[in-house]
Amino acid sequence: MWTDEIVEEIHRIREEYAKSFNYDLDAIFTDLRKKEAASGRKIVNLARKPDLTTRWSEPAKNLGEDAKDTSRRLT
Repeated sequence: MWTDEIVEEIHRIREEYAKSFNYDLDAIFTDLRKKEAASGRKIVNLARKPDLTTRWSEPAKNLGEDAKDTSRRLT
């Protein structure tokens, strides 16, 4: 079977990193947050803001009676 040397190296590094924290996810997360803060890079939050709605995400009550009736089928 063919193996990719780059992927194998990434797996090895990831395994060593996790092992250095005794596979403790909380410790790994804390370390990554520390590295993120020390990087000096701007951190962007791409999570959707709850107060923003679009035409397609509004509740059915705002779309009219035809949109509420899901029993109708187009033929």
